[in-house]
Amino acid sequence: MTNTPITVAHGDGIGPEIMEATLLILKEAGAALEIEQIEIGEKVYLRGNSAGIDPSSWDSLQRTKVFLKAPITTPQGGGFKSLNVTTRKTLGLYANVRPCVSYHPFVDTKHHNMDVVIVRENEEDLYAGIEYRLSPDVMECIKLISRPGSEKIVRYAFEYARRHGRKKVTCFTKDNIMKMTDGLFHKVFDEIAASYPDIVNEHWIVDIGAAKLADTPEAFDVIVMPNLYGDILSDVAAQIAGSVGLAGSANIGTQCAMFEAIHGSAPRRAGQNLANPSGLLLGSVLMLVHINQAEVAARVHNAWKRTIEDGVHTYDIYEEGVSSQKVGTREFAQAVVARLGQSPQKLKAANYANAPDSGQGGTKEASQAAPSVSLMGVDIFVGSSEAPNTLGPMVQKANGGGLEVAMIDNRGVKVWPNGKPETFCTDSFRCRFTAPGGGAVTQGQILDLLRRLNDCGFDVVKTETLRNYDGKPGYTLAQGE
Repeated sequence: MTNTPITVAHGDGIGPEIMEATLLILKEAGAALEIEQIEIGEKVYLRGNSAGIDPSSWDSLQRTKVFLKAPITTPQGGGFKSLNVTTRKTLGLYANVRPCVSYHPFVDTKHHNMDVVIVRENEEDLYAGIEYRLSPDVMECIKLISRPGSEKIVRYAFEYARRHGRKKVTCFTKDNIMKMTDGLFHKVFDEIAASYPDIVNEHWIVDIGAAKLADTPEAFDVIVMPNLYGDILSDVAAQIAGSVGLAGSANIGTQCAMFEAIHGSAPRRAGQNLANPSGLLLGSVLMLVHINQAEVAARVHNAWKRTIEDGVHTYDIYEEGVSSQKVGTREFAQAVVARLGQSPQKLKAANYANAPDSGQGGTKEASQAAPSVSLMGVDIFVGSSEAPNTLGPMVQKANGGGLEVAMIDNRGVKVWPNGKPETFCTDSFRCRFTAPGGGAVTQGQILDLLRRLNDCGFDVVKTETLRNYDGKPGYTLAQGE
């Protein structure tokens, strides 16, 4: 077997220990790997690199296109950006795949038959990281959901289900509130689901869906979600399955892929030979499947399952009466190596012969016809400490040139005209200007309006244009508007 080049980073905290254990098992299992090592994480951050990765390390990642990454520590504050988010977005790793499986009766869990795979969109949503301070009291984070991004991840989820013999794909969103962003994700899900009549599809509002997942996870099979929900609920699902420390993660793109544990660097446990390497090891199993070393992947996974069955457990899952031996990181790795070639007796044996993952499942859908676009007005955010009934007449002084203030809201709730005195207000207001008759406006009218607001002494913080697409509003109403 020809060696496959991969890039390896040992990370921070417990990272070096669990990576050493993982690489030992992969070597002894016969994985054909050509390893390139790079340095990432805390030391790189503290050298003044806000991304946590040196520019030269990207050369390795672009060359091998496969990244096995241990957890890293991101220093708090100081403008340091998440390396995970940076890597996922830079390399186009749009699909985050997290299997969450219970290992009853060998690992404590309330859900004996849990076997859920969460497919999380990886590039968009609030994780775009576009944030602003609108006033001394108000911060803003912009949620971005695109049709191409949604199409890629939803199709990937259905392709994953088909490859792995899964029967159902469920979509979680909050489109009863975020009707445009989450609404688009749900709409795309319904469109693509129609192309997979062999797979059951369903949609849940994320809050009740999360409650159902926590209570009855066996009701789900594959769950596809936007970025934030997927991040939170994949951790929840891993924990209720038994332990976050047992969960591996794959980040898949059309050209590159990254594999990791879902847990952090746990610096308090570093250097003590205590950490459980299972999450990173199971992430490496996903990597072996991805690089078409399915037999080795099954060999490693089955030896790991046999080790768990035999009660050889690290401290985090050790339980009197169930576990037979409490071991450290190195000893656990050696126990897995000793069981290579064995199969589990009670847990389901792993078989990856029909599950190669090239990352091509999320192909882009055919382009839709470009809609007609009409500019209908502008939302202008202003900073002010005035009460709404005082602010409204002040803003009206900027009316003119075919634009008038139609409504003022505070944090999405209309407060002028005819607002309610009980509504709590901060110091950031959104002023919606439209044409009196509801017709289209021009960019020139908006620029003239901004000049008038400036002349009136207003602190204009930001603007958002109001556009219709094929005659339908591309913006939402305020609460009470």
